[in-house]
Amino acid sequence: MPADLTAELALSPAFHDCDPMNVVWHGNYFRYLELARCKLLQRFDYDYPQMLESGYLWPVVDARIKYIRPLRFGQPLVVAVQLVEWENRLKFDYRIRDAETGQKLTAAHTIQVAVEAASGEMLYVCPPVLWQKLGVAPQ
Repeated sequence: MPADLTAELALSPAFHDCDPMNVVWHGNYFRYLELARCKLLQRFDYDYPQMLESGYLWPVVDARIKYIRPLRFGQPLVVAVQLVEWENRLKFDYRIRDAETGQKLTAAHTIQVAVEAASGEMLYVCPPVLWQKLGVAPQ
């Protein structure tokens, strides 16, 4: 297993991400997860442009989120992501926490599957290019 399949992203919710009560609108949480996931994938030179260049699409097929405490306008946050599965699918676990107190605010996961770009066919095993980029063997 590679040394580090994790990344962290620091951010503070912008005014336009919030509802009239200065709480982040629930749909924007997924954007924060996406930003963290891309940061992790960029470390391995296998973000979405490189995925497409390698002949594969990676749609999200499942996303689950547990809203523990609200995220608020201007609140310093850390979005932590970890890749926990990579043989048959990509599964990422996320934690959003308050950057100052460390309090856990949100827990989530997403699942993506490989789809061959040319045929549109879903694969039931991740392509070897993924394992090569990550420096891992099939689980």
